[in-house]
Amino acid sequence: MTAHGKRYDEARAKIDREHLYTPAQAVKLLKELPGVKFDETVEVHFRLGLNVRHADQQLRGTLMLPHGTGRSVRVAVFAEGDKAREAEEAGADVVGAADLAARIEGGFTDFDVAIATPDQMGNVGKLGRVLGPRGLMPNPKTGTVTFDVAKAVSDAKAGKLEYRTDRGACVHVSIGKKSFDEKSLLENYATLLEEIVRAKPASAKGRYIHQVTLTTTMGPGIKIDPTRVRGIVDELGHSAGADSPLEPATV
Repeated sequence: MTAHGKRYDEARAKIDREHLYTPAQAVKLLKELPGVKFDETVEVHFRLGLNVRHADQQLRGTLMLPHGTGRSVRVAVFAEGDKAREAEEAGADVVGAADLAARIEGGFTDFDVAIATPDQMGNVGKLGRVLGPRGLMPNPKTGTVTFDVAKAVSDAKAGKLEYRTDRGACVHVSIGKKSFDEKSLLENYATLLEEIVRAKPASAKGRYIHQVTLTTTMGPGIKIDPTRVRGIVDELGHSAGADSPLEPATV
């Protein structure tokens, strides 16, 4: 059994582990939990009713949160010539081609997002064993293989997120920092939830969202009622009560 510190135990004691909180209640409670010396990341974990062994039930996509994630994003771009200059002007932290690929093969991974122009996939392709496990491999589906490198860099810097199901049919996404106000966290959560619902595969059967958990980097999880998918931000004014008057929706 994993041993936790005093602060974690104090935080866990404030959470009813059997209760399903409304989103607003969960955010309010999270903000009230004992903190640490750094600004923790706020994360949402979805457990979905998908069979990810089937390709048509694997989720993968991107979204922009209205209030960003609060974290600084380092961007690496594989490009040459005019496209390299566009990337640099847009704020890319590292730009290169074969030379960048060589640096990465040598162990350089000090970046959070990798973008490539289509003509650079020859250099990028051989880096699969390095970039793949880290979730850094450029992909056309997520807009990171493109000739519009300026937009891709700007989006990444603004907090564009990629999400995907893991082997357990779970999706893990950061929605901000604990220092964010409740309304900003709720609006980010509502945007993420809307995207997860929108992306539901047509082949999915039965209950779609089985469990939603809100947590911080170092904190315990707070279970959110997965049926609460409407009027989330409007609910903020009712969060002090035990129950929200808003109608749940089946998903």
